Amino acid sequence: MADLVLYNGKLHTQDPAYPQATAVAIGEGRILAVGRDAEIEPLAGPNTQTIDLKGRLVLPGLTDCHIHFLAYALRRSQVILDGVDDWQEVRRRILAGVERTAPGRWVLGGGWNQNLWGDGTFPSKADLDDISPRNPVALSRTDGHSLWVNSLALEKAGITAETPDPPKSRIDRDPDSGEPTGILREWEAIRLIREIIPEPNDESIAAALRESIAEAHRLGLTAIHEMRVEREKTPALRAFLRLRQQGELLLRVACMIAVEHLDEAITLGLGSGLGDATLRIGGVKLFADGSMGSGTAWMLEPFEGSDDNYGLAITPQEELLDVARRAHAAGLSLAIHAIGDRAIREVLDVLSQIQGGRPSALRHRIEHVQCIHPDDIHRPAQLGVIASMQPPHIMDDWAVADRVWGQRGRYAYAFRSLLDAGTNLAFGSDCPVAPLNPLLGIQAAVLRQDRKGKPEGGWYPAERLTVAEAVRGYTLGAAYAVGLEDVLGSISPGKLADMVVLSRDIFTIPPEEISDTQVDYTIFDGQVVYRRVD
Repeated sequence: MADLVLYNGKLHTQDPAYPQATAVAIGEGRILAVGRDAEIEPLAGPNTQTIDLKGRLVLPGLTDCHIHFLAYALRRSQVILDGVDDWQEVRRRILAGVERTAPGRWVLGGGWNQNLWGDGTFPSKADLDDISPRNPVALSRTDGHSLWVNSLALEKAGITAETPDPPKSRIDRDPDSGEPTGILREWEAIRLIREIIPEPNDESIAAALRESIAEAHRLGLTAIHEMRVEREKTPALRAFLRLRQQGELLLRVACMIAVEHLDEAITLGLGSGLGDATLRIGGVKLFADGSMGSGTAWMLEPFEGSDDNYGLAITPQEELLDVARRAHAAGLSLAIHAIGDRAIREVLDVLSQIQGGRPSALRHRIEHVQCIHPDDIHRPAQLGVIASMQPPHIMDDWAVADRVWGQRGRYAYAFRSLLDAGTNLAFGSDCPVAPLNPLLGIQAAVLRQDRKGKPEGGWYPAERLTVAEAVRGYTLGAAYAVGLEDVLGSISPGKLADMVVLSRDIFTIPPEEISDTQVDYTIFDGQVVYRRVD
């Protein structure tokens, strides 16, 4: 007999064997049977929990394929500036954070985007000094590639006019005095501050994760690919493992390893897929370049309005090739951040070399694939490389991309072109850079518009996806990216019982209403972990 039966619904199974299913039976965390109500009803016994779906849509559990989940969990109690488009509101929120923090302690947070509140000029330490003279302040830009700090933070880190730019990074400076302005770009510069900020204790981390997992369930997420890597002082893998040991990890996690720890991983014999479907090693995370918003994406031609800003090569090709060869030989897949068209081309060249120009059993992936040159559109599919992309970024980025990339924006977030070329798409949010809600991502992939419906008709509408194609990026495409398509990604007998029940049918409602759809139930491992309605 089944433990749980859902019936009288509309199941988007993504399994061609069950195109018209209305019911599903679940037992011991697995899907026992899928079919019509009359076929599933005999599997319900006296102790079976049943849920009348009342015609509602059921999807496989949704996966966020690129998320900094631990960072998101910790940031929920910090200064949140995501989406704030008014400078005075930015200052008000920072001041509120200062006022609730004891003197001398760090004020942390982030999500700011200088493109939202003015002409795109970056803020400075002077904008923080008057409201926080006794507390060091460190606020991450929305993309995580720039850090905004006050004078006290610079002082504590010993950053002065004499401090050289760290490798592959930049300390913004006043052109006349050479004094740091309070903006640090890219990791090695940011690390000068990060390494002196006290870390939260294990209990605080566990509590933050529990709360954020509950929030993920409310949004229909049952799995994530964690990109917060172990170069941070709080290792994400250890935090998730502790929750797992306590029986509280109600989320499937594929955790990346920082390239800085590649040698240790090889020595220990770690490989992609080590673990199980609940907690496993995903691959090795490294950076080819920076970001569009910070002006550090590595481009074939300069940013618009500049003669010499080609961005930054965070990992030069020779070093990238060496890392890729060693990881590939050790059975570790690569998850390489590449945003600019030159960075993407360099990564594809490297992957082609280590794979002999053919697909590999290791599922290497490029994170973001934000602005690809049209000559390279066919190459990810040719090499079996996964495009791990984040549709919600379009909502904030399209106008900025038009300004800094001009006509090159035609192949930014080139979902349709990549999919039609045969590329496997895996979708995520990059949260806390963008909102966690996967339904918002589905809407963005379908409409290619911001929250105000701009631009009219969608930004480069030829790159739009159908709802079904977008859903696949958060389900089967996500499962494939980490080698779990045999147990996740579709509502099929024998697979793990992760599902989400929606309040509306996102395949039939106006696409601009998809993100307003509510999750009524989230089922993880055969258990109802979130219930909005009875």
